[in-house]
Amino acid sequence: MPPGGLRCVTPTRSDGEERAVASYAEEVGTRLRRIRMQQGLSLQDVERRSGGKWKAAVVGSYERGDRNISAARLCELAEFYGVSPTEVLPQEDAPRPVEHAQAMVIDLSKLDTSDRWSGVRRYCESIQVERGDFNRQVLSVRADDLRALAVIMGTRPDTLVDVLRQEGILLDR
Repeated sequence: MPPGGLRCVTPTRSDGEERAVASYAEEVGTRLRRIRMQQGLSLQDVERRSGGKWKAAVVGSYERGDRNISAARLCELAEFYGVSPTEVLPQEDAPRPVEHAQAMVIDLSKLDTSDRWSGVRRYCESIQVERGDFNRQVLSVRADDLRALAVIMGTRPDTLVDVLRQEGILLDR
């Protein structure tokens, strides 16, 4: 045990979760590659036209699914390509109740201050600023928001919904 008697514990994912994350990253990458190629751009063209903001090696790693892309970077790259971020996100194989829910609410008070939920907190804060909604207790979200949150968390939307419900963070209204 390290000095002071404290040890770090890294959250682990099950094999199934790891495969789902890898599969989702590959699907996002395939869509990114298709969009780039439809525009007749090579990876080097992307780097050159972006003034070096988008390095060929980094975009290539996103396209292969070797590297997870954050929601913010996905939105920026989609903007660079001139497409909606939703064009980059994979379509769900089978519609889930998430798509048909009247309203889904995130209980902001349940988002602890651990790093685990930091991406979710930042995304929710950006929605609050955009809407001018500073209730600070709960936040209504749409299916598109949940898809973006899934990208941030490196998982599929249906898996994220299940975890958020289990943690008492996502409430159906």
